[in-house]
This record gives sequence, structure tokens and C-alpha cells, in this order.
Amino acid sequence: MSLNLKTLLFVGACAASLSPAAVLAQTTVPAQQQAASVEELVVTARRREETLKDVPIAVSAYTAAAMERTGVRDITDLQKTTPSLTVQAARGSNSTLIAFIRGVGQQDPLWGFDPGVGLYLDDVYIARPQAAVLDVFDVQRIEVLRGPQGTLYGRNTIGGAIKYVTARIGDRPELDLKGQFGSYGEHDEIAAFKLPIGSTFGISGAVAKYDHDGYGTNLNTHNDHYNKDVLALRGSAEWTPRADLFFRLSLDRVQDDSNAKHGHREATYTTTSGVTYGVLPNVYDTLAGAGDKNKVVAEGGSLLGQWEMSPAFTFKSITAFRSGYTNGQIDFDETPQPFLDIPAKYRDHQFTQELQMLFNVDKLHGVAGVFYMDATASGAFDTVLLNGSPTTGFTIFDGGYVQTKSSSIYADASYDVTDQFQLSVGGRYTDDDKTGQVVRQQYLGSRSPAFGNAAAIKLGNPNTNYTNSRSFRKFTPRVSASYKITPDFTAYASYGQGFKSGGFDMRGDALAYPATVKGYAPETVTTYEVGLKGSVLDHTLNFATAIFNSAYHDQQITTQYPNVTGTAIASVVDNVGSSTLRGAEAQGSWRIVPDFTVNATASYIDTKFDKYLAFIPGTGIVDVSSQRKLQNTPKWTASLSATYSHDFEDRGRIAVTPALSYRSFTQQFETAAPLIDQPSYTLYDLDIVWTSPGDRYQVGLHGKNLGDERYKIGGYSFPGATFANSIDAFYGAPRTVTVSVSGKFY
Repeated sequence: MSLNLKTLLFVGACAASLSPAAVLAQTTVPAQQQAASVEELVVTARRREETLKDVPIAVSAYTAAAMERTGVRDITDLQKTTPSLTVQAARGSNSTLIAFIRGVGQQDPLWGFDPGVGLYLDDVYIARPQAAVLDVFDVQRIEVLRGPQGTLYGRNTIGGAIKYVTARIGDRPELDLKGQFGSYGEHDEIAAFKLPIGSTFGISGAVAKYDHDGYGTNLNTHNDHYNKDVLALRGSAEWTPRADLFFRLSLDRVQDDSNAKHGHREATYTTTSGVTYGVLPNVYDTLAGAGDKNKVVAEGGSLLGQWEMSPAFTFKSITAFRSGYTNGQIDFDETPQPFLDIPAKYRDHQFTQELQMLFNVDKLHGVAGVFYMDATASGAFDTVLLNGSPTTGFTIFDGGYVQTKSSSIYADASYDVTDQFQLSVGGRYTDDDKTGQVVRQQYLGSRSPAFGNAAAIKLGNPNTNYTNSRSFRKFTPRVSASYKITPDFTAYASYGQGFKSGGFDMRGDALAYPATVKGYAPETVTTYEVGLKGSVLDHTLNFATAIFNSAYHDQQITTQYPNVTGTAIASVVDNVGSSTLRGAEAQGSWRIVPDFTVNATASYIDTKFDKYLAFIPGTGIVDVSSQRKLQNTPKWTASLSATYSHDFEDRGRIAVTPALSYRSFTQQFETAAPLIDQPSYTLYDLDIVWTSPGDRYQVGLHGKNLGDERYKIGGYSFPGATFANSIDAFYGAPRTVTVSVSGKFY
């Protein structure tokens, strides 16, 4: 994409934007009602119901109807149309989440590491990334909040937050059925029901089964590679014993039995015996010998209690638990030999309790609350290195746990100084107590006893064997002011801060790097932001723009390198320094005529490390800020789509939406790795949806990545003979075409 086209997209979006999803959602209402519906879209970005146009936060909201019409499959699809957002499935599975917003996130899904973007399922915090790539079904809306949300959402939301809100039970029975069939043997079946029982009670349930064959093949085992086999279940019960009381019990479970996703070798390696492993022509193929078995399970439940004490005060209690486990492996060398294999298993559980008081007294409105979490994440993995001992293999075992007890108190209040001017002030105090236990033991043999090799021989004492505790306390403030220039134009300015908790490196090698036993400190992000939201041309052209400046301090970055002997891998997680992130975002829609709407988004972000203190083996601590860039942060992202709809009266209506999304060059890690870094690319999609009169039935044709672009969404780089020159990349989906058929029965 040329600079002129990028600039045109950005300026056009600045001049013609509000949330594109808000307009896309209106395919189920007549065109003449669309403008009013857009203005009334309600979100809970500030933990209370407000219209999207009035919230002084950079937020994108996607309704169920919008996502249905554009064929959104899971939350990773949202990165196409959300400014400054990167959400991808991580290595190894279809369902482990990697998320970045405005350059802030966490790529490493290992237990004990905290994410930088918070994920919430019906206001319940999901602490671990495993099984967090949520498929979109039985949903009311999804909100993406950009920038630190440390006051209202607390720890680990320094980049932002993603809120997944499931559908509620209505006042009439409903059965929704959907089937999807398409490329690579795809066949998905989704069913959801809502059943009110009497006037005060109701139950609901949903089941979704997602299957498709592999985009490629493991040429060593002849099994599918990049396939999908996921089962998701949800259920709820709602009780309204009287007008001022409401209770909701929710349960959910996700099981991912897809084959292990090993990736694709990007570099050639020749063994000492002359065997050469080259680069396979199909980027979805592999020769991995570590095994294809992979299983990820996550489940949880929550109980919401809400009491409207008076018209001015509402009390909420949210009690929740979650647990999960993972058994899998990744073959980093992508060969039948165990040159660099990583079998792994994780287990986690968490309990959370939140109490909220919402208030609306005259000109003062807001929320105050307390939050408590008790969570434990544990696991183990082997690093198998055949070249460490060519005859028997060499293995490093890493295992341990991190227990987190977190408590916080917070409040955020808005005061209407005048009918046009509103001032908001908030703050949160968080107290995190963490205990980490880390063991790192070397073995002679291919795999350790923990992964089935009882004959493995211990090589000396553990390199790491410690238990330590640390406490992290932080106050995170937020201040914003908004002014209604006219009823259709709102300007805002805000200052906010967030922090991500410190912790312990689960790979830490105390022999190579003794400071690992002390753990690492929290990160903080402080952001200044100004924005403008509004509508013109009788509400047919809607826009939202934001300009931000963020100071990112004490960044936690994982670096892996050969250990002191050069025969294994050591790990360092350090607070390497600080960076500055500046950018601008825009999103919006223009309903040019009743049957034709154009939607656009754009974001620009300029990032720079101000300080990066890296541990260089044999040298010590060195500032390498001039040689590093922020990972997973393209300078430009943009999207453009146009929807033409036509009403055939008693024969239903059809909507046709061609779309493109663009991402500029992306570096996978802070250190450049040309073989796995992703050049700029553009994806082309086309959605055609027919909806019957009364919105009872729908048939859709969804073409994704119609240009069949090959683009990397992740990778790892372990060059050199010790690691069999293991340089791997993980790729996004190829061109797919899917037909969906759905029906609503009342």
C-alpha cells in the first residue's frame, strides 16, 4: 500500500468516523432507523451503562448482528477493524491468546507471566491466555477499550481491555441454530436456546462445535497440521424474584483437541552426517516429530447478584471461579529428530470476588468497588536438545508455580459541572502478593522423567531451585474531562495510568543469571489522550478520533540465549527500561444513501525505546535501545469496507460487503529477525448475506483472505548448530470460503 493511500485512509477516517461496528450492526433494522440506533448503542466501558458516543474513552463496540454479517469467527478477527489492536492465536494451539493494544501486551503464554491486555467474560477477569481465543457465539456485544484501564479494571490492563458480553434471556422462548460449511472440510454446528419459565425465572444454553481439516500436513506423521477441533459450551440461569433484585448463574467450558501447531521451518539446516532439512514449499506443512497430541481445557462459572437499593444506588456482587489445563508440545526444529522439542503441561485455577456500588445522585454518577483474586498457575516443560548429546539427547526440565493473591479498592465518579461539561476522577489501589517456586534441572536423555523418560540421568544439582515471595503495591489514577460542543459533538481529554504486576521467571537459570531468584518488578503505562466524537449530515456521517502519548516504564521482556556452556538455553526476564508511544486513531462510518454505507478505521503509532538494558552473556548489562523495536506493533493499520444492501420486501434483503484490512511491517520480537518478521500486507474479504423478512432466517457467503496472502502471526528464532538452526514461523489462515445458514425459532 502506498503512502498516499495510507494517508487517504487515515484522513478519510478522521473526517468521517464513529464505531464502524455500530453501523454494521444495524442490518436488522430498516435504513431509516439506523442513525438513531447508532446514537443509542450502549456500552459498559466504565462499568456502567452509557451510550458509546458519550464515553470519554477510545472504545470500539461490535454487536452480535455486526459480527454475524461480516463473518467474525473469533476475537482474533477483530484486529482487522480495530485501531491499534493485535490479537492472535499463540504457538501450539488454536486457542491460546496473544494480545497487544497500542504496543503493550504479552507474547509469552507461559504460566506465571501476566498479560498486558485484560480479557473479561461477562465482567469476570480471565487471568490466563490458554483457551482465551473466544469463538463468537451466543454473544450480545464485544467491546475493545484502548489505553490503560488501571482504575476500573485494575492490574494487567496497561494496554487496554477486551470485554466479551454474552446474550441475556428475553421474555419469550427462542432457539437459534446455525451451520457453517466451507473450505478445508469446515463444518461448524452452533445451537443456543433461551427459555423463560414464568415471569421471574429463565434458563439458557449454547453449544458450538468447530471443525476443519488442516491447512497443511505433518509430512512425518501424516496428520493434519493447522486443523481445528474445538467444543464450547455455555449455560445460564436468571432469576428476578422482585423488580429490584436480579441473579444470574453462568457456566462455560472450552475444549480444544486440535493437533499441535508446530509452525514452519524458515531456514535450512544440515546435520554433521550430511542430512539436510530444507524449507518446505507449503508454509502450513511440517516434518515435526515431537507428536501431534494437544489438549487445552478451560472452564468456569460466575454468580452475579444485583440489587437496586433505590433509584440512585445499585449494588452488585460478582463471584467467579475458573480453571484449566494444557497438555501439548511444540517441535521448534520442525524435523523428525528431537533437535529442539518442547513438550509442556500447564494447570491453573482462580477465584475472584468483586463488589460494586453504582450511584447516580443528581449530577454525580459513577461506581466504587472492591476486588479480590486468589489464583495459582503451574506447569512444567522439557527443552530437548539432541545436539547437546548426539547419542542420547540432552534435556532441560523447567517446572514450578506462581500463586497470586490480589486485592484492590477503586472508585470512579463523574460530575456534570454544566449540561455540557463533565469532569471524571478515579483511582484504584492494588496490593499483589506473589509466591513463585522454580526448578530447573538438566538431564542426560531425550525428555525428563516428568515427560515419560524414567531412564533420564540427572546432571548434577538443579541450576535453579528456589521459592520466593514478593509484594507489589500501586495506586493508579484516572482523570478525564468531556465537553459537548454541540449535542452532536463531544470532545474529551484524559490522563490515565495502569500497572502490570511483577513476578518470577519460570525459565530462570540461576546458575547463568543469579538475579533471577529476585524476580522482576511491575510495569507501568501512563497515557495522555484527547479525542473527538460526533455526527454530521443528519447523523449519517459519524466519527471518533483519538490522539495519545504513552510513557511505558520498567518493561518486562524475556530474552533467551545460549547458556554459559553454549549447549543449552538460558532465560532472563528483566525490567529492561522504558519507551515512548505516540499515535492517532480514527474509526467511523458514512451512510451515503440509505442502502450504501462506507466504513473505515485507521491508526498510526510511533514507538521508541528510550532505554533498553540487556544482559549480554560475557559482556554484562548494556543499553541497546538503538537496536531494539517494540514487538507486535505495526506503525500503520487501516481498514476500509463498503456495504450495499437491498430490500426485496416480502423476499427479504441482501447485504454485500467487500472489505480490505492493512497492516504495515511488524517485528515479532524486540530484536530484528528478518526470516520471521512480517512485511506489510493487505487482506481482502467479501461477505454476502441474505436475511429473510422478520429476520428469522439468514444465509451468508463469507470469503476471507481472498488474495490467499501468506502472512506470519508469530515465530521463534534459535539460530546456530546447537539448536539445529531452528527458525520457525506461524501463519495466519489461507483463503477460505464459508457458507453459513442460521434460523431463529420463537
